[in-house]
Amino acid sequence: MLRIRFHGRGGQGIKTASRVLGSALFAEGFEVQDAPRYGAERRGAPIFAYVRADRAPIDERGVIERPELVVVGDDSLVQVAGAGVGVGLDAEAVLLLLSQEPAAVWKQRLQTEATVITLEPPAPDPDAPLRSGPEPLVGARVSGAAARLLGVVPRTALEAALAQELGALPTTARERARQQALEAFDALAAHAGAVRARPAPGYAERTSPGWIELPFDPADVSAPAIHAPATSVLVRTGLWRSMRPVIDHSGCKRCHFMCALPCPDSAITVDDAGYPQIDLEHCKGCLICVAQCPFHVIAAVPEAEAQNETTALPRERRAHEP
Repeated sequence: MLRIRFHGRGGQGIKTASRVLGSALFAEGFEVQDAPRYGAERRGAPIFAYVRADRAPIDERGVIERPELVVVGDDSLVQVAGAGVGVGLDAEAVLLLLSQEPAAVWKQRLQTEATVITLEPPAPDPDAPLRSGPEPLVGARVSGAAARLLGVVPRTALEAALAQELGALPTTARERARQQALEAFDALAAHAGAVRARPAPGYAERTSPGWIELPFDPADVSAPAIHAPATSVLVRTGLWRSMRPVIDHSGCKRCHFMCALPCPDSAITVDDAGYPQIDLEHCKGCLICVAQCPFHVIAAVPEAEAQNETTALPRERRAHEP
C-alpha cells in the first residue's frame, strides 16, 4: 500500500492536492482513499491531507501514522510541533519539502533516516491579484511532485486529474496551477519511483490510540474558558500566519473603522494618532483588512519576506509600525 501524508497551511490548496493525486491514482486502477483533516479551519493554520492507494481493497482508516511519503508544502511547519511533520518517518520513508534550503540541510537539521528531497516553492506571479500571492499554487505543485515520486502515475493521468479537480477555477488560475504541477512533475524526474509501497503493519505492530482519561469535573471548573475574559490573549495565533498584512501609514486615511472593526480576532487597534496598528502575535493572516481597506494601503506580504524587510521599511511607514 502507498500512504501519502500532505502537510500545509490553510489557503495553500493542500486539500486539493490530495484530491488531484487521489484522482490520478484512481484513473490508474488503484483503490484510493483521500481525506483532509482540519484543525482550526483558519487561513494559515496547519492542515493535513491523507491519501492511501492500493491494488487491493483498503481496510485501513484514520490518520496515517506510518507514511511512505510525507509532502510538506510550507517548510515553516517543521518547527510547529502540532503539525506533526516528522511523525512516523523512518528509513524507508521519503520526505519532500518545498523549500529554498537544500535537502542536505534539512537532513542534518531533522536528523532523520528518511530520504529527504527538496523542491523550489512556486514563485509569485506579478500579474496575480495582490491577495492571492503564490499560496494557492502550493497545492498544485506538491500534487505534481508527489505523483512523480510515486512512479505509478504517468503525466497524462496527472493532467487528466488536474483538469477534473480544477475545472471550477477561472481559466487563468487553472492554467497557472496546471503549469506548476507539471513543472514539479518534470523537475523530479530523477527521483521517479523513489517511494516504495509497504504492506500494512501486523496487529502486533500496531500501537494503541493515545487516549487521555479525563475525570469528570464540577461545572464551575469544566465550563468553557471562552466565557471568562482575557483568555484568548494567551494563544499566540500569529504563528499560523503565512501572509502578513502590512499597512503603509503614509497613505492611511485613518478610517480605522474599515479595517479594525471587521477584524475577526480584534487584532487591529488604533494608536493615539488614529492610525491602525496590527497585533502580529495574534493576527492569523486572514487578510480581511486587505480586502476591506478602501484606499488599498494594506498589502499582503509573504511572512518570510515581511520579516526580512521589517528593518528596511521607509521612514514614513516605520514611524507608525508597532
